[in-house]
Parts: sequence; structure tokens; C-alpha cells
Amino acid sequence: MRIPTVFAALLLAAVSPAAFAQDVTPIVETGEGRVQGLEQDGIDAFLGLRYAAPPVGDLRFKPPVAADAYSGLYDATGMGAPCMQLYTPSGPNSTDVTRGIQAIFPTSTEQKIDNEDCLFLNVWTPDAGAGSRPVMVWFHGGGYDYGSGGWPAYNGRNLAAKGDVVVVTVNHRLNAFGYLNLAEKFGDDYAASGNLGNLDLVRSLEWVRDNIGAFGGDPDNVTIMGESGGGSKVSHLMAMPSAKGLFHKAVVQSGPGVTSGKPAEAAAYASDILAHAGIADPADLQAIAADDLLAAVRRATPANAGFGRGPRFGPIADGVIQPRDPFLPAAPEQSADIPLMIGYNKDEMTLFLAAQPWFGMIDDATLNAMAAGMGPQAAGAVAAYREMYPDYSATHLASAAFGTRFVQGTYLLADQQSRTANAPVFVYRLTWETPVANGMLRSPHTLDIPLMFNNAAESAALLGEGEDAARMADMMSDAWISFAREGAPSSDLMPDWQPYSVPDRSVMELNLQPAMRDDPERSIRELAAANAPK
Repeated sequence: MRIPTVFAALLLAAVSPAAFAQDVTPIVETGEGRVQGLEQDGIDAFLGLRYAAPPVGDLRFKPPVAADAYSGLYDATGMGAPCMQLYTPSGPNSTDVTRGIQAIFPTSTEQKIDNEDCLFLNVWTPDAGAGSRPVMVWFHGGGYDYGSGGWPAYNGRNLAAKGDVVVVTVNHRLNAFGYLNLAEKFGDDYAASGNLGNLDLVRSLEWVRDNIGAFGGDPDNVTIMGESGGGSKVSHLMAMPSAKGLFHKAVVQSGPGVTSGKPAEAAAYASDILAHAGIADPADLQAIAADDLLAAVRRATPANAGFGRGPRFGPIADGVIQPRDPFLPAAPEQSADIPLMIGYNKDEMTLFLAAQPWFGMIDDATLNAMAAGMGPQAAGAVAAYREMYPDYSATHLASAAFGTRFVQGTYLLADQQSRTANAPVFVYRLTWETPVANGMLRSPHTLDIPLMFNNAAESAALLGEGEDAARMADMMSDAWISFAREGAPSSDLMPDWQPYSVPDRSVMELNLQPAMRDDPERSIRELAAANAPK
């Protein structure tokens, strides 16, 4: 049963004395009806707003449609359900250190509360109904398998308060529910099924266009942002015709989406999943329980899949919804006027590898043996990183070699965009190292998120405590806010951020003493070209 919103603040006050400061927001009129949330320390938070109809029943495996209008007052005091999660415990919750990070990235917890009825978004605004502020829309990480816009690291209150901006975070269909290519098996009625999750994102931006003005946002100044899988989602939206005009700036963090999946490969993966699920016709698609479908996905997916190996979910270049690979053979013409900020973290892979039994235990001989089995670039990457970081242990050299795809993809995408775009490209490299776990993680995947969201104090599990994390958060949130407002990142804590272009490839190194550097990982960038198929 939903508790009427008008009583929500009183209920919170009864539960906790600290909640007496909580108050209800103004009532906002949206296209679907009236909504009311709760004020969070001076910021109006509207949580769990529907931007599309529940994708269930006849809408299962179909494109999103607008939500029905409702009467009465919509309760926007709590997050909507995360979408169905395909998360395995071999990920970043497998050690005491990384399990602590679950406080801000609660991947395992969301499996307990996930739901197919998941097309919700959250809005934080300094003043609902007044003003015309820059809008910063966040697409979550977790690849295309898990995650939600409700992770605590994504809480938009601090960013909205500091920058006088409106922050939006979005849930969308994932894994088999968002990217199962059923077109070959079941025909035209399922032509869009391989790209549904990204169509959900387009629908969320349509909702922002139509409604964000009522929350104090400017629909003509929308920045889309995302990290990891979220960065790939941003990359793909830059090349989706249906997304054209719905955003005006883009930020890709540790997730360059240069290429899309191929329809034939996605259809073969779908066929295996359907066979394991016992699905023979469209009626079976409607009948199968959500958890049973995910169980079939797990049975159909090789144990060693991931990080570029084996089948995986994601958008496909179907020639229509996603006409081609986003940034090959060139950047998309439709985004030539979109300012882009893109970057990566120095030690992306430590977060994923810290759970491996060899992490922290290998010597140079073991490293060389590992490199021999890691592919044609690995030996060269190890040698390059050994020269770049003479103080790195064999473990950290191995981790760096595993992470070359982040480096190479970032520079490839930035090269492509800067060669043809009218708007500027800005590239960063986060080199500040977190002190948690005696510095074991260095500059890992996700480190940028609580910094640019200005959530340092709330994210001590990843950032540690102290002035250094606060300074990095102050600097990076400045830059992201400036980019959303004006199309160029800046902060009083950093030098002038010069646009990126070939051949100089000027990059802002984000650290306590930030600095512009030209082509800081040239040796790694050039490995990709040297080992490309001839």
C-alpha cells in the first residue's frame, strides 16, 4: 500500500528525531499528473517517477511507451525498483575491501528487490517549478547486465546544491529484458528487441524534454553522462537517430562505446538462451517467469565470458535503431555539434582483479607468463607500463595491462570525434589514488563517480577520509558542472583545460596538482594500431 505523500514527512519524523528537518516538496504538474517528493537539506528530491509504462504483459520485449496519466497525487518519496539484475558474485563484492564499497554501489542488494516494472527516474532540483537550470542526466554503470540509477554514489543532492543544476538518474531494461535479439527468431514484431534498453534511455530523455521545465530545469541545456556501461550508453546515444536533439552535451567516463554488437551474434546468443529456457514461440515469452529467464541466461553463457570474451548483452548495430557502430568508421555526423568530455582512471582493473587469488602475490616471472596468454598486446603493454611506472609491483603491472581497452577506446573515440566535430572535445585521465586498503586499488574503476557527484564524505568506503578526497571532489564537481553549464570544464583548482585534438592529444591529468599533458599514454595507444588486423 502506498502511503499518501502528504503524510510521508510526518511518518519520517515519527521514526527518527533527525527526520524533523524533512519536509515535502512543492507539488509539480507533469504530463502524467501531479507529483510530490521530499526535500533533502534544501534540495527537492522527486524519486521513482515513471517515465514509461511498465514493460510487462504485452509490452514485454517491446519498445517503451509513455506512462498512463493518473489521478490523485503521485508518491515520489522513494526510489523505483531496479531492473532485473544479472550480477554474479565474482564481481567487485568478493573481498572485504570491495564488499565495503557495496555501501555506495549495492549490486548484490539490488538482486533482492529487482523487478521488470522498473522504468523510473529520479530528479533532484534546488527549486522545483522555478528557474531554467542546466540538466545533468546520469545513465548508470554495470555494463548492460546490472545496476540502477538508485545507487547511493549517484545521489544527486550535493551536485544539484553546489552547481544550481537539476540532476536526473535513470533505470532502464537490462540483460535479456533489454537486449535479447529476438528478431531472427520471432520476426518483425520483435524487430526492436535487441536495443530496447537504449530505447528506454531515449524515452527517458523525451520525458525530460517534456517535463523538466516544471522541476526548474532547462530542456534546451541537457547533458547526458555515464560511467562504464553508462559511458557506452552515452556513446551509443550520440549515434542513435531517435536521440537527436534530446541532449546538448555528453560525458563518457571509463566506458567508450566505439562499436556495437552484431545482430547475427546477438541472435545466436538469444537462440541459445531460448533453448535453455524452453521457449519455442512468442506465447512462451510472455509466460516465462523473469527469474527463470535469467536462470536460462546463466546456463547459456560460458563461465569465462566477460571482458571481451564470449557472448554478452548490449546494443546491436541493426541498421535502423542503431544504424552502425557509433564511432567507426567515423564519429556520428548527428553529434558533430555536441561538446564531449571523455576520460578514464589510471588503474581501472584493480577493482575487478582485487578478488583474484593471485592479486598482490605474483612476481615478474609469473607476470611474464600471464602476459604470454593475454593476447598479442599484453607483452608490449607490460613493458610500456614498466617504463611508465617503475614503482609498480608485478600485480599492478598486470592490472594495467588488463585495462588497456579503457585507454585505447578512450583515445580512439576522442580522435574520431575531434577529427570531424564542430564542438570541442575534452579528455581527462584520473591519476589521484585512493588511500583505502593501504593504496591497493590505486586509481580504480568507479573512483571518478563520487568525486564528480561531489559525494566524497558519503563515499569514504572508496575514497577514504580527509582533505585530499574533498579537494578532488571539489575540483571534479566544479569541472562537470561547468561543462554542463557552458560546454567547457573548468575549476579554480585546475589550470585551463585545453580542448583535445590530433596530433597533440592534450589531456587533463586529474590529481591534487592537476596538469595538462600531451598524449600521456602514447605507447599504449599505439599498441592498438600495431596489433590491429591487417
